[in-house]
Amino acid sequence: MAFYSFLKQLIIIFFSLLLSWGCMPSNANCVNSASLPTDHPKAKTNNMNTAISSGLEQATFGGGCFWCIEAIFLMLEGIEKVESGYSGGASANPSYEAICTGTTGHAEVIQITYDPKKITFKDLVSIFFEIHDPTQLNRQGADVGTQYRSVVFYHNAEQKTITENVKADLQTQNTFGKPIVTEISPLKAFYKAEDYHQNYYNRNPNQGYCSYVISPKVQKFKKAYNDKLKK
Repeated sequence: MAFYSFLKQLIIIFFSLLLSWGCMPSNANCVNSASLPTDHPKAKTNNMNTAISSGLEQATFGGGCFWCIEAIFLMLEGIEKVESGYSGGASANPSYEAICTGTTGHAEVIQITYDPKKITFKDLVSIFFEIHDPTQLNRQGADVGTQYRSVVFYHNAEQKTITENVKADLQTQNTFGKPIVTEISPLKAFYKAEDYHQNYYNRNPNQGYCSYVISPKVQKFKKAYNDKLKK
């Protein structure tokens, strides 16, 4: 743990130096941005109502950097697709640069398309609470800002009820030792993020943030949920 914490601090210091040299977007809190191209197209138009195959359902979660939680949910049996994007803000078609300012109201989220015959929404939301820290307000580790808030954007009344019940059970059991601050809100719009964000970890496993921040989480998850992974 001490070694991992030391590496993480080195990464944060490195990104801070890049910022001072003008090599990063203007918001230092987007610590995962240093490796991204500087010419970024805007996010794609809201596709919340995009038709999905018969029998499939969707879930939308925000738990810090979307690269992290996308990588984990992609491994699960019953998951058909995971897209990184933005939800919860007032403006349409936000860019990543705008999100990084923390002023748009959007959160970095993933939208999961899944087969409920193979994995339930309760399974998904339970895993969501386990793979991030839902007690941290407007941050996850070194990623700080409202764009990194813990949030479930429910698609229907059933998802709302399930999420509220899971959250209440975890709070009653004092699972995290602190109050859970996860926001539970209706999904009003989902804007798919720029293409270079999609499946980022699997396409860039050796990138610094992926190696030192995401990889340990992925390996830990594989051990804990081996029976639920895609074969």
